[in-house]
Amino acid sequence: MQFSQEDFEKAKDQLKHLKGDPGNEVKLKLYALFKQATQGPCNTPKPSMLDFVNKAKWDAWQLLGTLTQDSARQKYIELVSSLVSSESSQMQETPPGSKPGYETLEVSTKDNITKIVLNRPKVKNAVNQKMYSEIIEALEEAAKDDSVITVLTGNGDYYSSGNDLNNFVNLPAGGLEEIVENAAKQLKDFVNHFIDFPKPLIAVVNGPAVGIVVTVLGLFDIIYATNRATFHTPFISLGQSPEGCSSYTFPKIMGVSKATEMLLFNKKLTAAEACSQGLVTEVFPDHSFQKEVWTRLKAYASLPRNSLVISKQLIRGIEKEKLHEVNSQECECLKERWLSDECMNAITSFFQKKSKL
Repeated sequence: MQFSQEDFEKAKDQLKHLKGDPGNEVKLKLYALFKQATQGPCNTPKPSMLDFVNKAKWDAWQLLGTLTQDSARQKYIELVSSLVSSESSQMQETPPGSKPGYETLEVSTKDNITKIVLNRPKVKNAVNQKMYSEIIEALEEAAKDDSVITVLTGNGDYYSSGNDLNNFVNLPAGGLEEIVENAAKQLKDFVNHFIDFPKPLIAVVNGPAVGIVVTVLGLFDIIYATNRATFHTPFISLGQSPEGCSSYTFPKIMGVSKATEMLLFNKKLTAAEACSQGLVTEVFPDHSFQKEVWTRLKAYASLPRNSLVISKQLIRGIEKEKLHEVNSQECECLKERWLSDECMNAITSFFQKKSKL
C-alpha cells in the first residue's frame, strides 16, 4: 500500500494529539523514521557519549542504514496508525467510584478501601515525574479519608517497571544538576509519605516489580503477590545506589547476606523467594490471585479503623525517625551517583540497547 505526503502530514498531526506516552523505545523509532523520511540516511556527527539522549537518537537513526525515504515514510505512518488504533481501543470511561483529576493513576474508595492503581500499562506502569507527584497526592488524600485500609496495585501485566528514564531526558535551563536536585527532592518527599502513612498500607503485586516500587515495599504493612511476580532492584548495573529506605529495611527483613545479593548484585527474586525471605507476606496462584486477595482485604476493611491506626503506630512509630534519616542519606548518595560518569555511561548504554530493539 502506497502512502502520500498528505498521509505523512496527517500522521504527524495525529502523533501530536496522542494522549498516552508510547514509551522511550517507540519514541526512538518514531524519531529515527521521521529523520530518515525527511532527510535520508543519518548524516550528522555522532554525539558525545555523555549526551546520552541525543546519542540514543543518533543510534536509532543510524540503524536504519540505507532505508529509502519512501519506505521510512510508510513505516512512520504505519507505526503512528497502530498507536492511534491502540489508544482508541483502550479508551474507556473512568471506572465507577474513581476520583477525577489523575492522569497516571486510578484512585477509588469502596467498601472502606482506598485503592490506588498505577495506570500506565502501555509502558509497564513506569514511574514518571507525574506519577510520583500523583502518588504523593493520593496518599495524602487516603490518609485523611474515611477508608480503613489503603491498597496499591498496578493495571495490566506489570506492577511497575520502576523509574521512567525519560525523567532524565528534558534538560531544564539549569542542566543536569537541576534535574538531579529536583529528582532527589521529589524522591525524598515520595518516600517520606510512605514512612508517615498512618493507616494499614497493603501492596497487591500483580506482576513484575522493578526499582523504586520494590524498595518501598519495606515500608508497607502487608505485601500480597501473584506467583507470576518478580522483584528486581538493578541499581548497581545502572551506576546508582539503593533508595526507598531499602538499605536499612531489606537487611532487617531478609538478613544482610540476602539483601546484599539483591541490592548490590542485582539478584531478581521470584515471588516464592521473596516470600521465603520475608519481603512478601503471601503468594497466590495467578488464576485466583485477585479473588482471594480482595476477599481477604474486604474482611480487613471491616475492622475498627482507629484501633488499626493506633496499633500500626505502636509497631512502626519507633522506627520513623531512623527511616527519615536513612531516606535523607540515600537521596544525598543518589545525587552524587546521578552526576557520576558511571551512571551516565550506564544510562547511555540502556538507551542504546533500546534503540536497537
